[in-house]
Amino acid sequence: MPEQVSTPVEAAKPVAGAVTTLGRTLSSVIEAGREILARRRSGIPAATNSAGAMLVLCRDLIDHRGEASGLALAGEIIAGYQQLTAQARMDFFTSLVTEFDVNPDDIADAARRYVEEPGLENLWTLNRAIEAPRQKLFRRINMAPDGTRALVAMRGQLLPLLRENPALRGVDSDLRHLFISWFNKGFLELRRIDWSSPAMVLEKIIDYEAVHQINGWDDLRSRLREDRRCFAFFHPALANDPLVFVEIALTEDIPGDLAPLLVQQRQPPASAKLSTVVFYSISNCHAGLAGISFGNFLIKNVVEELTNEMPELKTFVTLSPVPGFRRWLMGADLTGLIAENLVAKVKQPPGPVVEQSVYDAQLKLCAHYLLRVKSGSAPLDPVARFHLSNGARLHRMHGGADLSTKGREQSAGIMVNYLYDLGKIEENHEAYFEQGKIAVSRTISKLLD
Repeated sequence: MPEQVSTPVEAAKPVAGAVTTLGRTLSSVIEAGREILARRRSGIPAATNSAGAMLVLCRDLIDHRGEASGLALAGEIIAGYQQLTAQARMDFFTSLVTEFDVNPDDIADAARRYVEEPGLENLWTLNRAIEAPRQKLFRRINMAPDGTRALVAMRGQLLPLLRENPALRGVDSDLRHLFISWFNKGFLELRRIDWSSPAMVLEKIIDYEAVHQINGWDDLRSRLREDRRCFAFFHPALANDPLVFVEIALTEDIPGDLAPLLVQQRQPPASAKLSTVVFYSISNCHAGLAGISFGNFLIKNVVEELTNEMPELKTFVTLSPVPGFRRWLMGADLTGLIAENLVAKVKQPPGPVVEQSVYDAQLKLCAHYLLRVKSGSAPLDPVARFHLSNGARLHRMHGGADLSTKGREQSAGIMVNYLYDLGKIEENHEAYFEQGKIAVSRTISKLLD
């Protein structure tokens, strides 16, 4: 940490007496539960360092009725899971499929009874039959202190295994189903992050930044100066641990180059000249919450916050990467899209100097990629999919806008402005989902004419 930068270490110190009565009560209940379990086990602690031992604890927790011993059991499962090796974790996930899945016979029987007599009792029986027992297990684990955090981490470790182990998708589906409810927008708290925020939060912002790396405290402080903003969503179950955050530059006009936004030694423009809000980085912080949508709510809430603070702000845009462009480009058949003599050139790693013909061809191909290359009915590029589904318009493209190693390798140096026109966001959003229509400026459309 640079000596010349004062860091908000004091903000991270716990306040005396900050432990709540509820926290003390929960600790006492869990301690009582541990004593109860110890007596039942004749003083022999449960083994939790194998998938088999974990399975025994999970069966006990599902069948458990006592609150205190149930909380203690959930805590043992969390602690035991965290000690598992990679192979033991895989065995544990497999057990969640084989031991805690639905029973097809029960579903068929409940469905038949409901068809014959469609009353509430039979409907409830059917609902119970189609819910995998592991959902009940996850809900009970969630009752333990830090249970939500443990389950989010568990899904983060599960997701990379799905491609080669599709049988585990049911476990993922159940966790995702629960997370959609637990991380509902109504539970989220929007906070502005500034230099007075707790040190533990600032450290996490540095660690979690996934788009444009934050190089230490000097860089972070620069990104929190008076012409910059940072907002994050938090959840009560993950105290001082952001779920997603957005970094913002306040500028005089729409930028076409990343470098000026990241300059640390800069002279901020007079506040009277600021008219444009630039969302230049959005980072999701927990792999286990992939597919749980926060970013769209975040942007809309931030727009509301900023317009209340500074009514003179009129333009809301992003300066976004195109992270899937070169991956698509390297494997694409470009016949008919650009001149044949340019095909090999556009696929070469972009250097600091690019021929005009190659530059023009890359912009045209990027426009094609963003507008016409799809995953199902949606754009293949994840950043485009996110902003366009939120109601933004594909506004401008800029070659050579990000010449960092990452920017050139992923996006061929190209960056995009997605425009959030406040009067048309909802109209664009509806057209995107109802008609599959992408809002796009004439400037970009002409590239494909």
